[in-house]
Amino acid sequence: MIGRLNHVAIVVPDIEAAANLYRNTFGATVSAAKDQPAHGVTTVFVRLDNTAIELLHPLGEDSPVARFLERNPSGGVHHVCYEVEDIYAARDKLKADGMRVLGDGEPKIGAHDKPILFLHPKDTNGTLVELEQV
Repeated sequence: MIGRLNHVAIVVPDIEAAANLYRNTFGATVSAAKDQPAHGVTTVFVRLDNTAIELLHPLGEDSPVARFLERNPSGGVHHVCYEVEDIYAARDKLKADGMRVLGDGEPKIGAHDKPILFLHPKDTNGTLVELEQV
């Protein structure tokens, strides 16, 4: 069901410093920072040949990653994102198999302007998993 690894998301305390690390130290192609008010985060995407790194920083006090950063002040891996062909078919199969979809179970539009869902980390070996329709 899952396709390629779309990205690994890392919450960072300083998004400009993190972007500069990937740009200047690692020599990667790095996007400009973009506020995502609907998701409560600022994102930067680091493009790699085979996937991407999504740098996340809280946008406002109600950000869903603010608590993560409070618990992990240096930042850390937040989630992995896998591509799926049909988000609804993937959701329905996973739910039938007993997996929990976070939120109301309906896909939302993610940072790439594509439908996404998150799976409960207790159902995925302790890892928050995002599914994104390609």
